[in-house]
Amino acid sequence: MIGTAGPAHHRFDPDRLNRIRDWMGALVADRKYPGCSVLIARQGDIVFDHATGLRDIDADLPFARDTVARIYSMTKPVTTVALMMLAERGLFHLDAPVSDFIPAFADCHALIPNASRIDQTEPCAIPTLHQLATHTSGLSYPFNPGVLPAAMEAQDLIFGPSQGPLSDMANQVATLPLAFHPGQRWEYSVGIDILGRVIEVVSGQSLDMFLRTEILDPLGMSETGFSVMPGTQDRFAALYTPLAGDAFDLNSAQTGADTLRLTDTPTDSPFLNASMYSGGGGLVGTIGDYLRFTEMLRSGGALGEAHLLSPSTTRFMMSNHLPGDIASMGPSSFAEQPMDGMGFGLGGAVVLDPGRARAVGSVGDFSWGGMASTFFWIDPVHDLSVVFFTQLSPSSSYPTRPQLKALVHAALKD
Repeated sequence: MIGTAGPAHHRFDPDRLNRIRDWMGALVADRKYPGCSVLIARQGDIVFDHATGLRDIDADLPFARDTVARIYSMTKPVTTVALMMLAERGLFHLDAPVSDFIPAFADCHALIPNASRIDQTEPCAIPTLHQLATHTSGLSYPFNPGVLPAAMEAQDLIFGPSQGPLSDMANQVATLPLAFHPGQRWEYSVGIDILGRVIEVVSGQSLDMFLRTEILDPLGMSETGFSVMPGTQDRFAALYTPLAGDAFDLNSAQTGADTLRLTDTPTDSPFLNASMYSGGGGLVGTIGDYLRFTEMLRSGGALGEAHLLSPSTTRFMMSNHLPGDIASMGPSSFAEQPMDGMGFGLGGAVVLDPGRARAVGSVGDFSWGGMASTFFWIDPVHDLSVVFFTQLSPSSSYPTRPQLKALVHAALKD
């Protein structure tokens, strides 16, 4: 289980670690974030726990460790853990075509090179579960550049919390061509949302129920779910954006006059009663809950009495599954992390070369972030789990992820 210990006990310089407090305070004072929180654990003990600012500016409510936040794409590692739990039971192999589970994908076509219209296609292979998990399937997101993303945007194929059921949207995605032949490139995509539907088909349960009974409840993540959990609504945060336009236009440069414009309120958010179980971006929860998830991964698939995965499967998930780094696969899409020196595992990025990634870190760091600027990483060299929560979209607004990594490593004595 997760304990607490003084920073010095785990070879941290307390004064240098406290620089993180000043850094967080400056982010709030400069109106970059409304509020934020950080948890750092080493070898299973929390050594740093701090929150500052507000979760709701209008109501003057503090951002705290128990604040409920939208974690968006930090849902992806949770869904891929669920996928690998089923794979460990021998129910499928990762090279299985997705059409084995979702027949709508049986007749796949991909856009021809340099296509300018959505009907310029040619037959292609069916994406595999592995390609869906590693963003090499040929699927995309509406906010990426290109012909397929434009078609997805026109049909609003974003797997939003009010767009359920999951089965219908997965079938709708299957009616569109792929952006490229599977395995040819890396492009951030709804692939893990499609895997959420695969999990439903294989398990015979809704994704919501499978995650609850197999992952969230066993790990003690009682305040995390696709909808704001009963009894926690008064701690649910507002969502803000610095953009003048759509807060989810991740490539937009339309900076607004207000750096903290309210875009989703805690009283009428679609996350209060979600109908879509988005395995790629649908969970809301607390930072303490998510630390339990990262600690499970850091510990090799188990936390306390909850044994979700074997150590070998966990290492497999957090290893690089690409031929090289993401940049070598010619992406044109938005990504939550740098692409140079970064590989990709199942549901998260893997540091291959910190120098090329241009951020202090360790080879093997496993990480991912969410659209509301949340972020985590697991450092297997230093036995660290670090989680950062805030509520500002898009996540590309400020370079807080490499800044936090630099602060944490600066405080380490080994």
